[in-house]
Amino acid sequence: MSIPDVFIQPTPNPNALKFIVDREVLHEGKATFKSVKDCENIALAEALFDLRGVDQIHFFQNVVTVSKFSFEDWDILEPAVKTTLENMLPDHNPNFEQKNPEDERRASLAPEIRQIEEILDKRIRPGLQGDGGDLAVKDYKDNVVLIKYQGACGTCPSSSAGTLEAIRGILRDEFNPDVEVYIAPEGA
Repeated sequence: MSIPDVFIQPTPNPNALKFIVDREVLHEGKATFKSVKDCENIALAEALFDLRGVDQIHFFQNVVTVSKFSFEDWDILEPAVKTTLENMLPDHNPNFEQKNPEDERRASLAPEIRQIEEILDKRIRPGLQGDGGDLAVKDYKDNVVLIKYQGACGTCPSSSAGTLEAIRGILRDEFNPDVEVYIAPEGA
């Protein structure tokens, strides 16, 4: 198979870059790897974690988003990620099996939270996932939604301001005009 074309694009998070490739890295859904233990023998993800400074990896369609530790320099890490993708993608299987605990979690949610999740699935998550991030609804009570950012969004400066306001506005339009949205405290 030929060497893949790899295009690099910034994200709103200065510690995350999107590596857009000319083939699928994941056929369906998304996959986030927070450590090499999460990779479950997915050689591409394991090889990326072998690079010094990689904090987290996110696969979505034909995009690999790499988040780095803030003390690492993109000038060194970016070409190393690109080379790893070029070397590993020809043998990568985008149909790898992955556990999806989200399906089980959603089945046990209250109807209001399920409705919120469906709105976020349509209006917010595609943009976040395209940049290597996501969010989880942690709670809904007394017109207050608590969310937790995941992936590249977890350390992104814009997630606590602009993105949060967008989520609040959309949920007020499509769910409840009196809803408030806050970031859940650590450990929640």
